[in-house]
Amino acid sequence: MNLSKNNNKDILNNEERERYKRHLSLKEFGEESQIRLKKSSVIFIGAGGLGSSAIMYIAAAGIGKIGIADNDKVEISNLQRQVIHNNYEIGNYKTDSAERRIKELNPHCVVKTFTERITSKNALETLKKFDIVCDCSDNFGTRYLINDACVILNKPLIYGSVQGFEGQVSVFNLKKNSPNFRDLLPKPPEKGFIPSCADNGVIGVSPGIIGILQANEIIKIIIKKGKVLDGKILIYNLLENNMKKLNLSVSQQSPKINDLIENKKDYESEIYCENVATISHIEFQKIYQSNLNEIIIFDVREKDEFEKFSIKGSISLPLSLIKEKKSFEFIKNKSAGKKIYTLCQRGIRSETASKLLFQERIDTVSIEGGIEKVGYVNNLT
Repeated sequence: MNLSKNNNKDILNNEERERYKRHLSLKEFGEESQIRLKKSSVIFIGAGGLGSSAIMYIAAAGIGKIGIADNDKVEISNLQRQVIHNNYEIGNYKTDSAERRIKELNPHCVVKTFTERITSKNALETLKKFDIVCDCSDNFGTRYLINDACVILNKPLIYGSVQGFEGQVSVFNLKKNSPNFRDLLPKPPEKGFIPSCADNGVIGVSPGIIGILQANEIIKIIIKKGKVLDGKILIYNLLENNMKKLNLSVSQQSPKINDLIENKKDYESEIYCENVATISHIEFQKIYQSNLNEIIIFDVREKDEFEKFSIKGSISLPLSLIKEKKSFEFIKNKSAGKKIYTLCQRGIRSETASKLLFQERIDTVSIEGGIEKVGYVNNLT
């Protein structure tokens, strides 16, 4: 089908009217609302479970410009819930995978991708280019950073989170006197209060449903219809199949937000799941053979073990040095822009190394089974 390009944001052409005719037939919606969507822009922080469904429904709805910020790559374990990606995208950046899917779904959408991690240094510059921000992140540090940036920029923030069979949705900072994320949680919870992903897990449909509810709030804000979750938190329990709404008001305990420097510690002390990201030796082999230039492998066995045999291209970095905290700058400099994998004999020391590096905000993936599986079975040594 040949699509006619319509760069005029103030009108819909015939192809667009056909595409969105189920919207246009709604008496509460109509052409004016569709044009509002076309003229609007939304950035999604995260293209994982929440982002997958939210992005796809917003793209299908006809938003003019979509931003996607995510520095992670697609892994096979993502596909249980991150339905915007597929098997062919394993090893590719989630932003690139999501952009390709959007273009297949709705080529009218303009897509801007950001593969660099959102930090206090680039958050304001990145978010200011969009009308609405949708938080689909999976850690507290990013949530506080995005929230504070939206308060400074006076941007509406669509909040979503999932845990197990339950999810939450809210809209923060919609108006001058609206509550924000810090009115819900003024400061990050202490480590240990948040159960690990390994303990909790998540049912695949949970982020899908919550992501769609986030998309619904975005649409309502843009078209100025319906009741928005401003000052409300919607909690949905999938096991009990019930919803409840709680009131949220501005808290006197919530810290004032003037810049991204004063509360920087909240962004840096991110609380992620404590379990280490791992990859099977079979999945690693595929990445090794197809994307070797985009990864770096640190072999954390001792020097004498490494010298006996090692994987081609791997770098010796004994666990003993990591424990002494003498190698962090070396790792950061050596691995700039690359996905880091840790390797040992059987996969035990590499998990320990990944945990230690994680505490220093260095994201790594431990290779299951170690060199005994990877090297011998796959003939990579």
